[in-house]
Amino acid sequence: MVSALEKQYQGIPTSNEVLENINLLAKSNTFTVTTGHQLSLFTGPLYFIYKIISTINTAKLLSQTYPDYHFVPVYWEATEDHDFEEINHFHLENKKIVWNSKQTGMTGNFNTQSLEKVYSVLKQEFGLGKYAEELNSLFKKSYLEHSSLALATRFLVNSLFKTYGLVVVDGNCSELKNLFAPYMERELFEKTAQKNVSQSVQEIQNINPSYPIQVNPREINLFYLTPNGRNRIVNNEKHFEVLNTNLQFTELEIRKELQEFPERFSPNVIMRPLYQEVILPNLCYIGGGGEIAYWLQLKRFFEAEKISFPMLMLRNSVLITTQKQTKKINKLGIPIKDFFLKRNDLQNKITKKWSEFPIDFTKQKTQLQKQFVYLYELAEKTDTTFLNAVKAQEIKQLKGLNQLEKRLLKAQKRKFEDEIRRVIQLQEELFPNGSLQERFNNFSLFYQEEGYDFIETLIKELNPFDFRFLVINQ
Repeated sequence: MVSALEKQYQGIPTSNEVLENINLLAKSNTFTVTTGHQLSLFTGPLYFIYKIISTINTAKLLSQTYPDYHFVPVYWEATEDHDFEEINHFHLENKKIVWNSKQTGMTGNFNTQSLEKVYSVLKQEFGLGKYAEELNSLFKKSYLEHSSLALATRFLVNSLFKTYGLVVVDGNCSELKNLFAPYMERELFEKTAQKNVSQSVQEIQNINPSYPIQVNPREINLFYLTPNGRNRIVNNEKHFEVLNTNLQFTELEIRKELQEFPERFSPNVIMRPLYQEVILPNLCYIGGGGEIAYWLQLKRFFEAEKISFPMLMLRNSVLITTQKQTKKINKLGIPIKDFFLKRNDLQNKITKKWSEFPIDFTKQKTQLQKQFVYLYELAEKTDTTFLNAVKAQEIKQLKGLNQLEKRLLKAQKRKFEDEIRRVIQLQEELFPNGSLQERFNNFSLFYQEEGYDFIETLIKELNPFDFRFLVINQ
């Protein structure tokens, strides 16, 4: 492991903290805390940053709590993923920065020289911001001075987090895959993942039929890598074949291929967690809700392979408000939690709050229902036709009150139209494109005003064991 990482870091100017953590991985009392993510362009949405900071802070807290042990934060680069459309862009406010490329296959191998066009766009977008030149330089050094997306992302993440000893691991490595080869061989011939994960999925659905299954296993959960792409391995009665190629292997041939060239085999989303846990002394994996959900489907699979299943932790979630936005929120007197409401619910709530009289006919509805109690008592002494008439009248009058309540609310909304427009405009700033800020905006939006203080503030403010949604005021 140490030897492989030393080779991976060749040519990457890193810190003593990172080098020390790499060497610590050779010790028996060292454990890792890991997160993983695709090679998103310029880190993609903010939650990429939050995942890594949650990982760094967890390792730091564990080191303080258990001083006789060492805890190393790890970012696992998903260099073998081939979903380029998911990672080829990021948002800078309302501007979508896109890397257009016709390259195919593993994204980690993508040549980054075509990002020169993106760099030109970015220089214009960052403009004369306080730290614009620093961001321009970071992008240029990361993507235009490294030959592949894997190296560029390593340089970028290392530049942002080397101070905190974060170790970046690229699983597309012959030395590391050689350690994993016995597990890949079992997957080829025993189909352990499909059997165990399918059983786990069935057990989950038996408990909760509406539980959204995150991923379903294939018969063989491995890809084969060629210069032209990353393609699934399938098995028929006579041989193994690589889809969309002319490659075929007998049982003996594929065993020999795996033994001699383990780097040509690539785990899919089901096998990759096992790969991580086989090669890392890992205690904990940190991810988002969807990630944690699919990891939970793998526990039985880990047990079958006799590999320790890690503790799972949700990453921190954050909303950042600028000084200007914070002033607006305070002036409006609206609790920040109300901005998390759906737009119509927020409009209704603030209209009722600002109205000089209550827009709530609950009291009147209760009084009406009490009046109908006598009519129901009377109806019991007569026939069913009168009872049905009473029921119909009650429904009609309650419906009338509901309609009046809605019309009154609508009238008050018109009265506060300008104020409501300002509130909704602020909500749209806090939740761009109708989504959480952390799933849309890029870190550079805040870095261009605060510089590295932005990273240091997040390190200081985020508590990985506090699972509430944190709001940070700049």
